[in-house]
Amino acid sequence: MKIFQLYRNAFGGLSRQAWMMSLVMFINRSGAMVTPFLGVYLTEVLDYSLKEAGAILSIYGMGSVCGAFLGGWLTDKIGHFKVQCMSLILGGSLYFLLLNLRQFEYLAAGIFILSLVNDTLRPANSASIAYYARPENVTRAFSLNRMALNLGFSVGPALGGLLAAVSYRWLFIADGATCILAGIFFFLYFRNQQGHRPQQHKTEQTNTTAASPYKDVLFVSFSVFCACFAIIFFQFITTLPLYYRQVYTLSESKIGGLLALNGFIVFLLEMIAVYLIGERVKKSILIVTGVLLLGISFMLLNMIQHVGVLYIAMLLLSIAEILAMPFMATIAVERSNELNRGSYMGLYTISYSVAHVVAPYLGTSIVSKFGFDTLWWSTGGMAIVTAIGFYTVIKMMERQDGSKGKALVASGEAGIAVG
Repeated sequence: MKIFQLYRNAFGGLSRQAWMMSLVMFINRSGAMVTPFLGVYLTEVLDYSLKEAGAILSIYGMGSVCGAFLGGWLTDKIGHFKVQCMSLILGGSLYFLLLNLRQFEYLAAGIFILSLVNDTLRPANSASIAYYARPENVTRAFSLNRMALNLGFSVGPALGGLLAAVSYRWLFIADGATCILAGIFFFLYFRNQQGHRPQQHKTEQTNTTAASPYKDVLFVSFSVFCACFAIIFFQFITTLPLYYRQVYTLSESKIGGLLALNGFIVFLLEMIAVYLIGERVKKSILIVTGVLLLGISFMLLNMIQHVGVLYIAMLLLSIAEILAMPFMATIAVERSNELNRGSYMGLYTISYSVAHVVAPYLGTSIVSKFGFDTLWWSTGGMAIVTAIGFYTVIKMMERQDGSKGKALVASGEAGIAVG
């Protein structure tokens, strides 16, 4: 009974809008079948070389960078509701076009446009979650959303593996249909909710300023390390499926099952972990631990040559994700305000989008020249450097926030004395 009470406490106090937003993301991510199998599709169905496949996956990342920047800008200009509707419905429609593209140039252009449209969703979605969440529940609201994403991701690749065994064409159809379905559901529920319009002209009424995140040196540095973390993490959906296929000769259904295991573990444990340790352990410690565990999960593949290690490595990778990602998003929210939240979440999203460019190209290039062993050792070394960087930057942020707090208290006391 205690475990049920624990789950009840972990999920309690979240707004209805936060729950509905998570349901939308679950529907959307349940159809996320194309991206996990894109590398296999390009090399085995379209007969592209490993280098060509890596180039197209990097082009996907370029579209993601542009989409994240555009999504953050549009969110501050027209509001998160319109951006999310456009991204879900238009992005879903593009999957039906993409399944008919074969020639490299056309396919690359289609992948870029699809990624651009899809990734305008992310900063808008983050701003929306922050808007509807109570201040004390921001991290849990993000975790709820991520829980829905991961539950969907546990369904998507598993189902995608089964569909790919029949025809890869069904991956594109299912992905497009679920995106459009999520968009329709989102529109019907949120069209009458408050908070759609961007926060404008508020500077005349308050002392709040809409500072640019690109002038916030510490946040830019934080975003750089987020990109480094994501470059390591995205080997999970770029080179790791190729490793499963080429080294262990796993079938599509088994690859899908392994990828789905990540979503299931995160779904099962993240909300509990955030509830139990989120307010008790410093964010710097949690994020650093997560980054180091991520590196260990990949290095473990070199240490033990057995199919069983694939499941242990996936467990470590999932725990790393639980410890790091929710608190990275919280730092981005806490660093921003209502006037510039779209831009801050846009820059945070861009850090992951840059990783979408670098991760596949870097990963496939290392594999083609030196092999998978070198790639996994390299990710471990990069994780150590990234962990040190995160710890340093977050500590500097905390000291800066503490100094600002003391300055505000001092100015308030001075005002009272003058009054």
